[in-house]
Amino acid sequence: MTFFTVVIRGLLRRPLRTGFTLGGISIGIAAVVALVGMSRGFEKGWQVGLKARGTDIVVSNKSGSLTPKPFDASIRDRIATFPHIAGTCNILVEVTSVEESDLMILSAREWGSFCWDNLELVSGRMPRDAAEEAVVLGQTAAEVLKKKVGDPLQIETKELKVVGIVKGGAVVEDGSVILSLPLLQGIIGTPNQINAIDVRVTPGTNQQQVGELAQQIEQQIPEVHAVTVSEHLSHSEGFRLVKAMSWGTSLLAILVGVLGVMNTMLMTVFERTHEISVLLALGWTRGRIIRMILYEAAMLGLLGGAVGVALGVIGVQILGTTPAIRGLLKPDLSIGLLTLSVLIAVAVGILSGLYPAWRSSRLAPSRALQAG
Repeated sequence: MTFFTVVIRGLLRRPLRTGFTLGGISIGIAAVVALVGMSRGFEKGWQVGLKARGTDIVVSNKSGSLTPKPFDASIRDRIATFPHIAGTCNILVEVTSVEESDLMILSAREWGSFCWDNLELVSGRMPRDAAEEAVVLGQTAAEVLKKKVGDPLQIETKELKVVGIVKGGAVVEDGSVILSLPLLQGIIGTPNQINAIDVRVTPGTNQQQVGELAQQIEQQIPEVHAVTVSEHLSHSEGFRLVKAMSWGTSLLAILVGVLGVMNTMLMTVFERTHEISVLLALGWTRGRIIRMILYEAAMLGLLGGAVGVALGVIGVQILGTTPAIRGLLKPDLSIGLLTLSVLIAVAVGILSGLYPAWRSSRLAPSRALQAG
């Protein structure tokens, strides 16, 4: 009988209990994959959306808040005088319910700014001017809202006309209702208010100069916060909260798995007292007994991790097709995240098996005769 035969036989001794333990680990790992994948997808989607618009620096209100707080649009005129700036765009973004959709991005943009340049018409036309009571829909938004060119769209108490369907080059852009800035300001009653300024730098400006420009904006206009696109979401309180909640919930689920594995391994040790004592009597070292228990625990973690990754991927794919999520983000299920999840599961197994392994190594070989 080989070492690994003993390990596998230990796992198969109580298949129902082993199955429940694997289920506990799988749920924890599925939570890691789903929640962290969604939060990473949210971050990546917004960054890609900003880059698709050609944005290099994002300026927002310096006041801490979970959602972007509005500020006066006149700040744009002060920023436009800085060196290395090729263009600016006042933006007002709201995430709200629109008709049958519970969550929809309303992206109101300064008319004539570069923020309209990345929008490629799929059908229809662009609004004629900033005053026309019209919107264009990203492809995904049009599918979620079930709208086509010429249909009316109710936003709050205002009915606007869908004049075009566009492709924006990013998940966030394709999932947005896009309209001129004055229209949304009038609908929600915030004249001259925005919650972001997108800044595009002149060609040839290197990343160091972009970072220095963001610092200059903050120093000379202390009421705003200016960061490069790559740093934008990492400085967002709302995103940091989402990220913390994702990992926090995942860790709680993993803790359940830890307790499950530890309980299973302890029960295994108690039930196999005679077997372990016989192995010690036959010459197995205490270190080898410890390795046997840890191998069993690690294998539980590996199998649970593999199943959990599969469940997490399936769950995220299903969630990504729901109207509430579709258009807001595309989950980021990278190989790195999936590998990390499996490694977490193996680590959970090993850590959970440390005490049972130590307990098993304390058994005396003489107990083989007593048990017999």
